[in-house]
Amino acid sequence: MKWKKYTIETTTAAEDYISGALMELGIEGVEIEDNIPLSAEDQADMFIDFLPEMPPDDGTSQVSFYIGDDGSDRRSLLIQVRNALEGLRGTVDMGTCRITSSETEDLDWINNWKKYFSSFTVESTYGRSIFIKPTWEELPEDFSENNPGQILIEIDPGISFGTGKHETTQLCLKQLMRYIYPRPEESGVDALYGDEVTGEAAVYAPRVLDIGCGSGILSIAALKLGAREVIGTDLDADCITSTHDNLSVNHLSGAKTGFYKGNLIDDEDLRNRVGGDYDIIAANILADVIMPLAPVAADLLKPGGYFITSGIIDFKEEAVCCAVREAGLVICDVKHQGEWVGITARKHY
Repeated sequence: MKWKKYTIETTTAAEDYISGALMELGIEGVEIEDNIPLSAEDQADMFIDFLPEMPPDDGTSQVSFYIGDDGSDRRSLLIQVRNALEGLRGTVDMGTCRITSSETEDLDWINNWKKYFSSFTVESTYGRSIFIKPTWEELPEDFSENNPGQILIEIDPGISFGTGKHETTQLCLKQLMRYIYPRPEESGVDALYGDEVTGEAAVYAPRVLDIGCGSGILSIAALKLGAREVIGTDLDADCITSTHDNLSVNHLSGAKTGFYKGNLIDDEDLRNRVGGDYDIIAANILADVIMPLAPVAADLLKPGGYFITSGIIDFKEEAVCCAVREAGLVICDVKHQGEWVGITARKHY
């Protein structure tokens, strides 16, 4: 079904009044466009590092609503909307209240993005690679499942973050390939991983915590690389669902896992549920979350364990490094990809 979009030209002062009036008329899904800067609290809630440049706030606003274009008479509802707007004029500055209309395309918003996600490979320098394939694509003919150095991950992120294409996810995947190894005699993979220069060692069959699991891609990668157990958390319940769905697609439903909704930074009960003594903690989030998370990760790691992080915009690299060091962790690796940074640190023995 197509939709008619109606946009009301008004003021920022009147936004809430108009939204409330539209909801009272049974209109849901109100859209507000203005240039009011986000507060520090709003930015923190949205977990964003930087904002796009916006024009100055001039007090104007556009409030839009949608009505299904099913051939029915919409005139009665629009008359009610106009009457409601006029009734608010004595309460607040309403601006012009001019209403314009446009027609939206009948698009499948849930699935249209899929045309931009196709198979690709994440390479490492340690003899292994991860081939990531969307669930709706067929395996290419030249892919060999018998290659012990190549891992296949099938993924449908749904509404969760995590196709593997973003630089931040790839930074974490490469570090997981670096620091997790399976039993060599079982996999046929040469287990010479870690860092030959610093002597930092890879971990055999580690216990892994995935903070901000999203679609579950890092959890799946860890299991397929050789982790014996993966626990994950996310703020969004839909991400927990996506993770379980993708574990099933990758034939990992029977793996030793547990996934929980919540924030490890301030939820002591959740910390008790996930436990501690982790060999590896992965957190592909954002700098402003990683900094307060660092001391929590330090507590949950076993001595010698690794904290693998990404989602760090380059101009916040030093701030994150400072927070990680202050948490008592030793930085052993910093990687860059585009404008993003991945930092891996280790807990002292």
